[in-house]
Amino acid sequence: MNRRRGPSGGRAAADRRPGLLTAVPALLLAALLAFPGLLPNTPGHLGSLVETALPWFGAAVPVLLGWAALRRSVAGVAAALVPAVVWACQFLPGYLPGGDGARADFHVLTYNVGGDRTSPADIARQVTGTGADVVALEKVPASALPAYEKALGAVYPHHTTANTLGLWSRYPVGEVAPLDLGGAWPHAIRALVRTPGGDTAFYAVRLPSVRVRADAGFTIEARDRSAAELASRIGADRAARVVLLGDLNGSLRDRGLAPLARQLASAQRDAGRGPGFTWPAAFPLVRIDHVLVRGLHPTGATVLPDRLGSDHRPVLVGLRG
Repeated sequence: MNRRRGPSGGRAAADRRPGLLTAVPALLLAALLAFPGLLPNTPGHLGSLVETALPWFGAAVPVLLGWAALRRSVAGVAAALVPAVVWACQFLPGYLPGGDGARADFHVLTYNVGGDRTSPADIARQVTGTGADVVALEKVPASALPAYEKALGAVYPHHTTANTLGLWSRYPVGEVAPLDLGGAWPHAIRALVRTPGGDTAFYAVRLPSVRVRADAGFTIEARDRSAAELASRIGADRAARVVLLGDLNGSLRDRGLAPLARQLASAQRDAGRGPGFTWPAAFPLVRIDHVLVRGLHPTGATVLPDRLGSDHRPVLVGLRG
């Protein structure tokens, strides 16, 4: 004998459906936020791309909450709160005040000047105005290097350059070595700087660029190889104090930069506030410009505005030995 479902039974099933429709994507989102490393990196280095954009996945939470509220689904709202809690645990601590308020021994700055987008005189005025003691500039046009040396020389009498990289310092610089990381140009300079915190090995870095392409996905192969080579060099560096300044063309959450993240501590994580996004300068979506340290304590980390036309924002960090 066929049994017909009454009005109450049909209504109960309909009430459960919106909760299920919200719960499934909500729990998948929570799993992705909590365990992005489980996402395979093929095809197209999808895992690295998701890790790079991971903070922005939290934008899906209000959508899920709004959908559940619109359907008046208590179960759906509860499910949508799960990724909200996971996101808060992952990223909210970064919005709390960082650093210990101690006075820094010296300040460092990294700035991708954007090639011909900016002028040496304007960059020099902005850089010297920050009060930084050691400055790494990336993507400096080779033809403009003499102008940069002239503009910065009065404040930073010690400097070294290689291809599109430059390191300027108030303190004496020695043991300079351009590093071949396997790319088309020297992607790093290593120099020993006599800082108030003691002799410190500085690495001015610009890793190979990455792109998102329809036919190749997230093109990070060259960057990852250079990052692994740089991490190996830093791991073998006997200097007690190490500072890496530069454009790594990636987020430290990206598994491709894990070799560097294991070697050095992030100044933004330890002493910054907020996500510290640096690129693109007009509306930053990701942090690809970094200050990483070993044997030094960051006292503060700040992303400065770019008013000169670069596509990157400069990063200023105080350090104590």
